[in-house]
Amino acid sequence: MARQVSIGVLISGSGTNLQAIIDAIEAGKLDAKIEVVLSNQADAYGLVRARNHGIAVEVLNHRSFCSREDYDRAVIAVLQARGVELVVLAGFMRLLSPAFIKAYSNRIMNIHPALLPSFPGLRVQQRAVDHGVRFSGCTVHFVNEECDEGPIIIQAVVPVFADDTGETLAARILEQEHRIYPHAIQLYAESRLKVVGRKVLVDRPGKDEKQALVEPPLEE
Repeated sequence: MARQVSIGVLISGSGTNLQAIIDAIEAGKLDAKIEVVLSNQADAYGLVRARNHGIAVEVLNHRSFCSREDYDRAVIAVLQARGVELVVLAGFMRLLSPAFIKAYSNRIMNIHPALLPSFPGLRVQQRAVDHGVRFSGCTVHFVNEECDEGPIIIQAVVPVFADDTGETLAARILEQEHRIYPHAIQLYAESRLKVVGRKVLVDRPGKDEKQALVEPPLEE
């Protein structure tokens, strides 16, 4: 049974995934309340999105702090003061310190525009195109102390076509990001996620053992 989970969303830019989460909440598809949207960039458009929906915002410029740890402690203080249970990274362009990870162990989600563990880091859509992979996609995972290494919650797969550029592939992946990120949060709200070592076990009704994706398609 779902409960309303209190979330804090951390952003650095336009906030399209933030908007997808807001839309899912307002449509009654996500049992969550955004307590605060926090950005390290005062001009992040995601802050405008939040204000448009009456959501509290905070700006903490990382350049005003002496160390990453000092900055993270300030962010943690804001989140805890707002009663945030689950931290959602939505284009937050900073690595989190061990202190942050410890404060919200297995309660920090991130979305990455590739099928982890392949293509961690930056410019991943172009790297997928350049590598010639047949499939790419996106991954929602819990955050640990290693970059893009945390336990995987959910992934969506898209084909990579011969005429794709990094930009065209990124656009198709982004559509899937907007679908799976709210769903991952909903799974958390329904207490259907259990972290066991490197794996996230998802309570689900069944599985399709014949499910498969092939690109280019088989000619039958």
